[in-house]
Amino acid sequence: MPRLPKRGRHAQLKDKKKYEAMLSACQLQLLQLQQRYYHERRRAVVVFEGPDAAGKGGAIRRLAERLDPRGIKVYPIGAPLPEEQGRHYLWRFWTRLPPPGEIAVFDRSWYGRLLVERVFRLASVEALARAAKEINAFEKLLARDGCPVVKIYLHITKDEQLRRFRERESNPYKRWKIGPEDWRNRRRWAAFERAAEDMLRDTDTKHARWHVVAGNHKWYARTEVLRHVVRALAL
Repeated sequence: MPRLPKRGRHAQLKDKKKYEAMLSACQLQLLQLQQRYYHERRRAVVVFEGPDAAGKGGAIRRLAERLDPRGIKVYPIGAPLPEEQGRHYLWRFWTRLPPPGEIAVFDRSWYGRLLVERVFRLASVEALARAAKEINAFEKLLARDGCPVVKIYLHITKDEQLRRFRERESNPYKRWKIGPEDWRNRRRWAAFERAAEDMLRDTDTKHARWHVVAGNHKWYARTEVLRHVVRALAL
């Protein structure tokens, strides 16, 4: 079972030339896989979860920046829109599943039910109790239909999150990335970690594995994310 990395167990990559070489090699492999998926009319889903400021956006940018933009869509997922409320929580993800030849990337996903909705009690006890089974069935259906589901959980330590929050507040080009909700979520750090551990335990399946990436060091995290995605899509 995948577990969250503990303090002091966050790998590093400090050599910039090595980082750039690894990044470039992975991006080329991803481009070749995207082209293969397009010609074979295959599709794929890549899911990103993790604490606020864990580096999901940066990893997604490096994943997508060298790909053909016509064959990839990135969906930033927030609270349900008014027209999505009152429907089954998976409905808004069904409507975003990729057509043949395309890759869909979710910056947060249906796992919100097992994370933020659990921590803030936004769903009923009964709904939360059945969510893992529903999600496993949903992902199994996609995998059996030839659509692999690649799941990345980027994790950082609480101290590193605070450092990144303060950097965002002091940088006018990054200030838009932080708001009251980020500080609100941080106050529930322990509850989110418990929810994440339970989520990893209950939804790591043979048809949709979780890949937990230590995210304190951005260069390491970005290359590790790309390597996981390449390996998963190459199967």
